[in-house]
Amino acid sequence: MLTRRPLFPRRSRRALAAAVVVPLAGALAVAVAAAAPAEAVPTGFTDTVAIGGLSSPTAAAFAPDGRVFVAEKSGLLKVFDSLGDPTATVFADLRTPTQDFWDRGLLGLAVDPAFPARPYVYVSYTLDALPGGTAPQWGDTCPTPPGATDQGCVVTGRVSRLTMGPDGTAVSEKPLVTGWCQQFPSHSIGALAFGPDGALYAGGGDGASFNFADYGQVGNPCADPPSPAGTNLAPPNAEGGALRSQSPRRPAGQPVLLNGTLLRIDPDTGDGLPGNPFASSSDANARRVIAYGSRNQFRFGFRPGTSELWAGDVGWNTWEEINRVANAGDAVAENFGWPCFEGTGRQAGYDGANLDRCESLYSAGGQTAPYYAYNHNAKVVASDPCPTGGSSISGIAFESGSNYPAAYAGALFFADSSRGCIWAMQAVGGQPSPAQLVPFVTGVSTPVQVLTGPGGDLFYVALGSGELHRVSYPGGTNRPPVAAATATPASGPAPLTVQFDGTGSTDPDAGDVLTYAWDLDADGAYDDSTAPRPTWTYSTAAVVDAGLRVTDSHGVSATTTVRVTVGNPAGLDPVPVIDAPDAALTWSVGQTVAFAGHAIDAQDGSLPPSALSWRLAIRHCAANGTCHTHNVQDFTGVASGSFVAPDHEYPSYLQLTLTATDSTGRTASKTVDLQPKTVTLNFTSKPSQALLTVGGTQQRTPFSRTVIAGSTNSISADSPQNLPPSNLKYAFTSWAHGGARTQNIVAPPTSATYQANYRLCWLLQPC
Repeated sequence: MLTRRPLFPRRSRRALAAAVVVPLAGALAVAVAAAAPAEAVPTGFTDTVAIGGLSSPTAAAFAPDGRVFVAEKSGLLKVFDSLGDPTATVFADLRTPTQDFWDRGLLGLAVDPAFPARPYVYVSYTLDALPGGTAPQWGDTCPTPPGATDQGCVVTGRVSRLTMGPDGTAVSEKPLVTGWCQQFPSHSIGALAFGPDGALYAGGGDGASFNFADYGQVGNPCADPPSPAGTNLAPPNAEGGALRSQSPRRPAGQPVLLNGTLLRIDPDTGDGLPGNPFASSSDANARRVIAYGSRNQFRFGFRPGTSELWAGDVGWNTWEEINRVANAGDAVAENFGWPCFEGTGRQAGYDGANLDRCESLYSAGGQTAPYYAYNHNAKVVASDPCPTGGSSISGIAFESGSNYPAAYAGALFFADSSRGCIWAMQAVGGQPSPAQLVPFVTGVSTPVQVLTGPGGDLFYVALGSGELHRVSYPGGTNRPPVAAATATPASGPAPLTVQFDGTGSTDPDAGDVLTYAWDLDADGAYDDSTAPRPTWTYSTAAVVDAGLRVTDSHGVSATTTVRVTVGNPAGLDPVPVIDAPDAALTWSVGQTVAFAGHAIDAQDGSLPPSALSWRLAIRHCAANGTCHTHNVQDFTGVASGSFVAPDHEYPSYLQLTLTATDSTGRTASKTVDLQPKTVTLNFTSKPSQALLTVGGTQQRTPFSRTVIAGSTNSISADSPQNLPPSNLKYAFTSWAHGGARTQNIVAPPTSATYQANYRLCWLLQPC
């Protein structure tokens, strides 16, 4: 992501109907998202909004009876009767047990294939509870201490079955699987999907640090071997942190965890199914596992007509992966290698730590290489407009039953939320071919899921814009309608009763019948009327861009707006002012930063704290300057407060946004960029030219790294190793500053030098 823009599109002044006057203070939070061109699709395709007005949607699912389910990150699960239904019903409210913080939240969703005869909807979410504990533990925040990126607010993950009652909403929740101990605020729970065998498949991330090579050295709160919780683990026998993804390879008697695994479970009980690779194990978690060794397989799906499961795995510094399980129902447990491997090569940060769990994999082999991987600094397609640098693979789906051109038959679609793009890997000989990659949708505001839906069309969830989109091919058997709307009168004093008319809308295909959905209060939701010619009364002076969405018999939509001017509106947004912090402030990790602000409005005067909302985000940038955003925390209904600056690898910076909402719903935002204090860490060795690993990157001395003051960095002196130019073998003896060969260091306030000392290996002193 590059520059700032609202997470939700800014609307005209929201006019209030005479019958309903609702204060909207704090209802919208403005976040930092990618500045990208409007969504673009190949010639002949259309990209339309199927459902809008959502709040941070993360997943969608289509039920066999036409209902559409949408999960929102906060823990709300909504249901629409169909794509033409403008009004959502809250199917389940899981906000209390769900932790909505950083990349945590309600993230996975699936509908029973026999729905509604089997009235079940399945969800996966970050459970706001310690292992073995009850929710809520932290709420949608993480205090300091323990600190989100310091000691971590430990939570777990849950897969649950929701049962629908007679009124069409959930009446009960049955937890099926609880686990996925997560110390740090990313790589949480992931996707859900039903396989062709009727089994429920689930995935989740490693829950480890994204700042350093994490093997459990920060308190080991998940109680990974070989030591109890509260013990800082150390190489070579540490089994914590990201190594939880390798837990199926632990010695007999040690617990198998769900982190970094793919599960095949009974949708009624959550138990592992017969035929799974570890079905005979005495460990219940092991019996569920069919594949492991992933960092964060956030999304996965099945290739139609096969038992092949394809999963996207979010990488660390270098590679994004698409991994393939050849037969999800067989007795083979694929090991995709994380954290010992990233892409096809060894991951330097974990390789350099000489961890037993990785060293044994290097020597014995058995890692399943990715089917396809792309480098963070490379284009997926040389001609695509998508930025490089930050990358996060975030969607997997296959073409199935669409009217798309033949070149897309059986194609694999995959998305990257950081790049804002969706690509198609077209099939050759029935299999998706990495040699046949084409851009499919570009300029998307944070795509976090792709899926197929009615008519075989591809749909995608755009978290950044709060929308479910549909990509259709009107050049095939169906063409989109054309929306047209009028308003009579289009202006006048308040109260103003307006007759709207959408009957001028047309469809080029004979026999298609149009349905209507109106957004008459300009709140972004087409839920005010389904009549062709509705009437609406406005009681407050405002400029309103009323919206009409028409949908044809095949579910393809088109939208338009018509402006209504009520009275003599001031036409001015509120004016938010950030009093503190000043943009000149620089911060260190762990520093408490106070914030304060106010807002004035031409009509309301000084706005109360309840009209203010703050959002803290961190912008993570690549060396080429492209950036993407992690929303950290919201502060609603307050004029002041404070936060603790989080840890993140450099280059990155914080953005603090204040949004003010006046009594008519008009909003405006102000953002301040807060740059970190940085220091230079110099790395040398005696003798020179030794390979040292800092974070996840290996380099020969001497070299330097710029990091944020107060940040935690993993360092490792590779040993033994051959040093140029003579290529003689040397063994590590000590760091000049002391400590173990592999350790974490906290960046000091000023630049510092770290020297690794080596000795020559020879007959009387072998390595």
